[in-house]
Amino acid sequence: MLTIRPELQKEFKGHSVSPEIIMMFVYMKLRFSLSYRDLEEMMSMRGASIDHSTVQRWILKFATLIEREVRKRKKPTGKRWRMNETYVKIKGKWVYLYRAVDSEGNTIDFLLRAKRDRPAALAFFRKAINNHGRPTNVNIDKSGSNNAALEACNKGVKKKR
Repeated sequence: MLTIRPELQKEFKGHSVSPEIIMMFVYMKLRFSLSYRDLEEMMSMRGASIDHSTVQRWILKFATLIEREVRKRKKPTGKRWRMNETYVKIKGKWVYLYRAVDSEGNTIDFLLRAKRDRPAALAFFRKAINNHGRPTNVNIDKSGSNNAALEACNKGVKKKR
């Protein structure tokens, strides 16, 4: 049975359904590729009558809670990063996937953006650094946007010293 830690109970205040049921819905949606209507049907077979639109609101509200808790438990990443971007098609739309891995091949962070430019690369570096700390070394391709973003990150460090 899933138990919610006492310090997280306040997040569920005002909901008429127990936190365990809410988190089960959120887990099922995030873990498996199920539609909201599939979840509604699965839970109705188990005696829980919850509308699919309610499940959608729960996902939007509580997915960040799960992300925050998972990030606390994630093992530390290496300080030497390899960063690149690639063009991928998601739901029929082409986007850039920015991704960094450490020297052991563990994913550090990723970001999806519509454009491959300096602001996108800078947003990626800021997100990765905020979540994992500043690396000692970053290997990148010869992309001008990546170079410009990395130089902007480095200038910020030199000014602070």
